[in-house]
Amino acid sequence: MMGSGGMIIMDEDSCMVDVARYFVKFLSEESCGKCIPCREGIAQMLTVLDRIVEGKGREGDVELLLDIADLLEASLCALGTTAANPVLTTIKYFRSEYDAHIRNKECPARVCKALTSYYINPEKCAGCMVCLKQCPVKAITGDRKMVHVIDQKTCTKCGTCFEVCPKKFRAVDKISPESKLPESLKKPIAVIRS
Repeated sequence: MMGSGGMIIMDEDSCMVDVARYFVKFLSEESCGKCIPCREGIAQMLTVLDRIVEGKGREGDVELLLDIADLLEASLCALGTTAANPVLTTIKYFRSEYDAHIRNKECPARVCKALTSYYINPEKCAGCMVCLKQCPVKAITGDRKMVHVIDQKTCTKCGTCFEVCPKKFRAVDKISPESKLPESLKKPIAVIRS
């Protein structure tokens, strides 16, 4: 439950840990701060969720979230007593996503910025230079009609390259974790397309 009379529909491209974090962040801004369970409980829950989506989650974080959820039941108003609902529901139905974030440093939906990298698939890249021109930090190298490469150290993971890559090529892919990125794509190489 998140308010009343609303329905939220998500697909496999939604990260349930990030969704829970989003709602808890909203609730932390809405809390009046009068009672300690709500004020401190929501703040601590947000801290743990932030840590998880940043790839710094630790074993025991899910249990800690469940303990904080129990604490929130002592809140004085409905905001506090229901604040844990997004977390409890996502843990109940999507526990594997929490485990992937914490244990594997992986975001299965490839949404969490700290756990996701972008790369250009050399088999699909046509060297059109659209991504290269739009990259705000100039992390992409390559010439016209040559395979482009993203410098992972320079990339800020803004997603611009993914968004602007022409649909007919769909050459920019997201991967999580970065360790799955093939070694050959971690350094600039150029392959001429005929």
